[in-house]
Amino acid sequence: MSNETDKTTHFGYETVPEAEKAGRVQGVFASVASRYDIMNDVMSGGIHRLWKDAMMDWLAPRPGQKLLDVAGGTGDISFRFLKRAGSGHATVLDLTEPMLVEGRKRADAAQMQDSLDWVVGDAMALPFDDNSFDVYTISFGIRNVTRPEEALAEAYRVLKPGGRLMVLEFSQLPNPALQKAYDLYSFNVIPRMGQVIANDRDSYQYLVESIRNFPDQETFLGMIRAAGFGNAKYRNLTMGVACLHSGWKL
Repeated sequence: MSNETDKTTHFGYETVPEAEKAGRVQGVFASVASRYDIMNDVMSGGIHRLWKDAMMDWLAPRPGQKLLDVAGGTGDISFRFLKRAGSGHATVLDLTEPMLVEGRKRADAAQMQDSLDWVVGDAMALPFDDNSFDVYTISFGIRNVTRPEEALAEAYRVLKPGGRLMVLEFSQLPNPALQKAYDLYSFNVIPRMGQVIANDRDSYQYLVESIRNFPDQETFLGMIRAAGFGNAKYRNLTMGVACLHSGWKL
């Protein structure tokens, strides 16, 4: 009979004990926090902004809603949500405090400070009561969670009945030739950009590898349904480079 401490997981292409992954992920994002937003623009040519806008279009925030933005980092999704909703409240939760520190420095954070909370916490053990939020988002974060199925279970727990889950994550291109071209770019260009812009090649090598280890669209859709969410669907963005998954606590 195997011991819980013997369980392993992926950290990029490396196999590590489950107990080590969270600390390693913290190390990655603490290292790149001050250059994270700039790197997002450079790596994607600014397209990540369009993906996040598409997320808001599908989500259609309403006035007065309460958002929990998990792995919310520097607050991009929360700022967009509050602007679209017009009024409401957003809680930005992240495992890595330096990311939250960078978020608080942004001009949007100062303008919206009365509508924002910044919380250090773990997606697999949320420090909130059941049925607390109208909306749960996680953007480019769930692939870094040690056990994504536990994060989805926690999302279901903290959402109110009728609440909405939305996940934005890198995914898999359905066309093998396009996937190969994308892989060539990802593995050869992005780590070099990380070295030049953030002085950190290894963290961006991990981020590229973590994308390849994440389940494809249909597999992840099954995980959302298994967590209890109804009316679960997904939409590919930029031919599947990224994907939006949506589900409801019915």
